[in-house]
Amino acid sequence: MIPKTTICLWFNGNALEAARFYADTFPDSAVGRLVHAPGDYPAGKQGDPLTVEFTVLGTPCVGLNGGPQFPQTEAFSFQVVTEDQAETDRYWDAIVGNGGQESACGWCKDRWGVSWQITPRVLIEAYRGEDRAAAKRVFDAMMQMRRIDVATIEAARRG
Repeated sequence: MIPKTTICLWFNGNALEAARFYADTFPDSAVGRLVHAPGDYPAGKQGDPLTVEFTVLGTPCVGLNGGPQFPQTEAFSFQVVTEDQAETDRYWDAIVGNGGQESACGWCKDRWGVSWQITPRVLIEAYRGEDRAAAKRVFDAMMQMRRIDVATIEAARRG
């Protein structure tokens, strides 16, 4: 069955490699159908891997090997909500430790340039909460971080 909505990510010939990494890293993720190009196209030849269908945390995606002209940007990111520091660290380390790059406020990029927000649930709950003074403290603490430190967020929330 073809889903109504699918996230399409543009890759430069390495969509299958990325899809396999995502499937190995995140639960409820898998690599599906690989489609080979039925003819030559600007970034490849007939028979080259053109698209790969995969899921990331249950979200349907397709990787398109479209070539180098449209690299990934922070304008799109996967936000992954984590339950604790161990889960936060596991995903952060998998992405950054395999050729990725740290950024600010829980953001990082994988080696293909796809952006990820590794976001502990406590952070989201705090800045959405009714206590706006606590939200400000949490926000200020987060602004100083790369990887989110759950204990620091919890302490800021308590005041």
